[in-house]
Amino acid sequence: MAEPAPVAPAGAAFSASDPTFVLAPKALLHDHLDGGLRPQTILELSAEIGHELPAGNAHELADWFQRAANSGSLERYLETFVHTVAVMQSPAHLARVARECALDLAADGVVYAEVRYAPEQHLEGGLTLGEVVAAVQEGFEEGMADAAGAGTPIRVGTLLTAMRHAARSREIAELAVRHREHGVVGFDIAGAEAGYPPSRHLDAFDYLHRENFHVTIHAGEAFGLPSIWEAVQVCGADRLGHGVRIVDDIELLGGRDRFGRPRAQLGRLAAWIRDARIPLELCPSSNVQTGAAPTIAQHPVTMLKDLRFRATVNTDNRLMSATSVSRELELLAKEAGWTIGDARWVTINALKSAFIPFDERLGLIEDVVKPGYAALGVVA
Repeated sequence: MAEPAPVAPAGAAFSASDPTFVLAPKALLHDHLDGGLRPQTILELSAEIGHELPAGNAHELADWFQRAANSGSLERYLETFVHTVAVMQSPAHLARVARECALDLAADGVVYAEVRYAPEQHLEGGLTLGEVVAAVQEGFEEGMADAAGAGTPIRVGTLLTAMRHAARSREIAELAVRHREHGVVGFDIAGAEAGYPPSRHLDAFDYLHRENFHVTIHAGEAFGLPSIWEAVQVCGADRLGHGVRIVDDIELLGGRDRFGRPRAQLGRLAAWIRDARIPLELCPSSNVQTGAAPTIAQHPVTMLKDLRFRATVNTDNRLMSATSVSRELELLAKEAGWTIGDARWVTINALKSAFIPFDERLGLIEDVVKPGYAALGVVA
């Protein structure tokens, strides 16, 4: 059954600059490790390895990343990763980036995060795939310990990503399964969608399904319904990375139905996605930057929320979008009328959809999220 609609409490406005809301519990399913580095860290690590950057101080570098990512093209957006990946080629650098990622997310109130990265992109310094995973996990464990010591505990699981234009997906899938007891909770494929359908990687997906391992697939971001259909119906994805283009299979009819939802005609694929409760890892700011959505106000996440799809709100690449989970929710509040009740709803959606055991998910929902929002006066 669909989740019950949230009921907004009185005084439901919230802001990413409000410490009370920032510390409210949140969950994150779609965040790229190489898209969330601190600008100062990039400067320092680049200096160590002699990598040339397009700017000489942290403020200017942050501005460069954001301007480059605001091109409206996914391909141009992906070019910004040349500089972040360059400084993530040694165990010490990988561990530092992962540790800081955990701390930055925890400081934003994130209590559970799944952070993804492509191990095959971190081999230029001579590391093996296993050494990459070990270094990242070491950093996350340090960050989780430090965050807990600071009173902002966070649980981080990692997703190992294979690049859809490469031919190492089966190898990365086996790597993920080998590390399933050491922080890795799922598998992903990413990269330019057009011309690289997920069905090219069926060997990897068949292996993962045999191993009872979780799968999410970047689909329905830069490419449309065929990408989504292949991801779920051919490759068996548990979740859709982005999935924003499912809107192409929905026609709004005007008005509201007896449940208060927008009246709409869903195509067969959209209806199946909703009926099967396939989670959508929606990333509003990123989707606007890459041209997958026109504006935050017109982003399909609001319609999909109102139609009771399993919608979640994510950051994608915090550096390129100059964002956080709190900022994404604040933008939706300011531009699309979201309430703090909606923030609670998508947080619970994300935890229901997480790739960790059911008991852990339930514990976070019942022991952390619900009390956290109850303290803000939010009722379900």
